[in-house]
Amino acid sequence: MPHPVMRGALAALLAAGSALAMAQSWPSKPIRMVIPYTPGGYTDTMARGVGEPLARALGVAVVFENKPGANSILGVDMVAKAAPDGHTLGTVIAAHSANATLYPKLPFDYFKDLTAVSLTSVAPLILVANNDFPAKSVGEFIAYARANPGKINYGSSGNGAAAHLTMEYLMNLTGTKMQHVPYKGTAPALTDLIGGQIGVMFDTTALMMPHVKAGKIRALGTSSEKRVAGAGEVPTFIEGGMPGFVSGTWSMVLAPGGTPPDLVNRISSEIAKITRSAAFRERFEPQGIIPVGNTPEEASAFLRGEVAKWGKVIKDAGVKAE
Repeated sequence: MPHPVMRGALAALLAAGSALAMAQSWPSKPIRMVIPYTPGGYTDTMARGVGEPLARALGVAVVFENKPGANSILGVDMVAKAAPDGHTLGTVIAAHSANATLYPKLPFDYFKDLTAVSLTSVAPLILVANNDFPAKSVGEFIAYARANPGKINYGSSGNGAAAHLTMEYLMNLTGTKMQHVPYKGTAPALTDLIGGQIGVMFDTTALMMPHVKAGKIRALGTSSEKRVAGAGEVPTFIEGGMPGFVSGTWSMVLAPGGTPPDLVNRISSEIAKITRSAAFRERFEPQGIIPVGNTPEEASAFLRGEVAKWGKVIKDAGVKAE
């Protein structure tokens, strides 16, 4: 009868062999990509932007399932509870990291029930104002906010969204106070911004710049390290006197926890080929979306950093889930 140590080593060897075989045989059926938001937004665009070329590269269908609800928690829980065989993936955005603090009792554990596969892109935000707003630059905006505490109404696409938390982050850094007006999505917030019901708001350059170029609203600054394509004429907050002010949303592919590392690495490698391709860059960079495509270890470290960063912002500002 084998010694217990030998039995353990044999079991580990068999498990490793099984995981490697799974990675080599993947995919053996269509892949399900869960999108925890409605169609048409940044999450949906990124999921399809990665999933469609993934289907072509692998020669297998990728089926997209939009499962909105509970600020993305419903869809993410579906991924967490799926079989860890590489045939169910999910795409999340920055709100996913905020949910760890906003919702103390989640139905899944962020780092046990889910596996970070790859950070696929980042999308810095742009601060825009209605055309009658007094400030015309980042410096003027901060000075005006300091001189008028509580008098500026700012909109966002929703409570806990990147657009909301970025403004809370800015207020924390500058010692300013503004009034938050949450909307159910970017569209109604933008309508009120153009109409003058709110003074300013953050959102993605892809959504805001067409309205800036049409003269309907004014751009004040971007929350990026460098100026972004599609908004090259707009200075960054760093240029405007806010060193290190970098914020925005991002997209990440997740797999169920327990997915074998060899398989996670295989999926991550396929995604990296897509995000680093000329076709991906040419499609998304003009929209102010910066392609990434990193390793599972890098993606996990990034997610942990985002959970900590936004957790502090949420606690310091006393933000509560709706």
